[in-house]
Amino acid sequence: MTPPECYACDKEAQFDTLPPRERVVHDRYWRVAHAFDTAVPGWLVLLPRRHVTAVHDLTDAEASSLGSWQVGLSRALREVTGCDKTYVVQFAEAEGFAHVHFHIVPRTADLPQERRGPGIFGLRRAPESERVTAEQADRTALALRARLGGRPGGV
Repeated sequence: MTPPECYACDKEAQFDTLPPRERVVHDRYWRVAHAFDTAVPGWLVLLPRRHVTAVHDLTDAEASSLGSWQVGLSRALREVTGCDKTYVVQFAEAEGFAHVHFHIVPRTADLPQERRGPGIFGLRRAPESERVTAEQADRTALALRARLGGRPGGV
């Protein structure tokens, strides 16, 4: 059942018609999307394909593959973006976005100190002139998909 006003579930319902940025790679439990409204190329969002609002409600199958997804995506981001490390963050508190999701964010060497750690979220909801375009997000998605070879989590 798709709950009302769940962005992730609305996208999942359109899965077959989603552009590359909305389905970078996936398996039966997880889908990876490029974040929107961000100034960071490669800012990924890892989402369960069913509606779930708390990590403790993940099934054993979802939970057992979560770490592989996070590590595989981090490795792929390092190769594709050249980042020094990735941040993995989960809150799922914003209205319409309570669906569990993990932000996997590439952190480059030249990122200013004030944008490191939690400051990275200052690069979300960026002014339109600073945002990664849909075309750039699609290109990054396709590069990541090629690097991952279509395998969930790159494993």
